[in-house]
Amino acid sequence: MFHRFSQRSDKLERLDTGDYTPQEHSRWLREMRFIHWAFGEIDALRRSMISHLSAVDSDAVSILDVGAGSGHLLRSVHKLLGTRTAFLVAAELNSQAAAAIAQMSTNGEVQALQCDGLKLPFEDNSFDYVYCSLFLHHLVDEKAIELLREMNRVARRRIFVVDLHRSPIGYYFFRAASRILFQRFTREDGALSILRSFVPHELSQLAADAGLADVNVSRSWAYRLVLSGNKLDG
Repeated sequence: MFHRFSQRSDKLERLDTGDYTPQEHSRWLREMRFIHWAFGEIDALRRSMISHLSAVDSDAVSILDVGAGSGHLLRSVHKLLGTRTAFLVAAELNSQAAAAIAQMSTNGEVQALQCDGLKLPFEDNSFDYVYCSLFLHHLVDEKAIELLREMNRVARRRIFVVDLHRSPIGYYFFRAASRILFQRFTREDGALSILRSFVPHELSQLAADAGLADVNVSRSWAYRLVLSGNKLDG
C-alpha cells in the first residue's frame, strides 16, 4: 500500500502538461491562495525567510519569488515586511498567471515578470533573497538542481524552498479534505504533487549537488519542508 511513497513519482501533473481549461486554471489560482493560507506556505516563509531577514540590519530588501503562481504568497510576504522598503518580483512562466499577478498588484507592491525560472533574466546577486514555493516538485531531479543553482546565482544572501513532504499521512489527509474544498483539477494535481515531492534527505542531496552551502532542511506544519542555503565561501 505504501510502496508508492518510497520514491518520487514521475507522472506529470495536468498543470505541467497544459491539460486544463482557462476556467479550471482561474479557479486553481483562487484555490492556491487558500492553500497558501491554510496549509502552511505563508507560515513556513514567516518562520524561515522573514525570521532570517529580521536579524539583518537593513531598512530595505529585495525578494524574488520563482514560479509565483497567483502572486498571492509574495503579496503576503509584503505584509510581513512591515515598514521596510521592498522591491518584490514575481517570476512566472505561465502567461495567464503572470497577467493575474499584474492585475492583482494594483498598488504596485509586486512586479510581475513572465520568464523561465531555469533561465532567470537577472545578473548575479540581484536580489537579497530568492524563494520558490510548491514549485520544485514539478521538476525532475536534474532540473531541480538547475533551479537551485539559478536561484542561488541571483541571490545575495540566501535562498528558500518551501515544498511538500512525501508522506502517506499527508497524502491521505489531502485526499480526504480536498473532496469538499477544491475542484477536481486541484484535487488530482494536489495528490499527485505529494507523490512527486520529497523527503528531507532528498532535498539535502539536491542542495549539495547544486553547490549550496550552509544547507538546512526543516519540517514545517501541514507536511511542508523548508530548504535553505547560500553560496559557498569564495
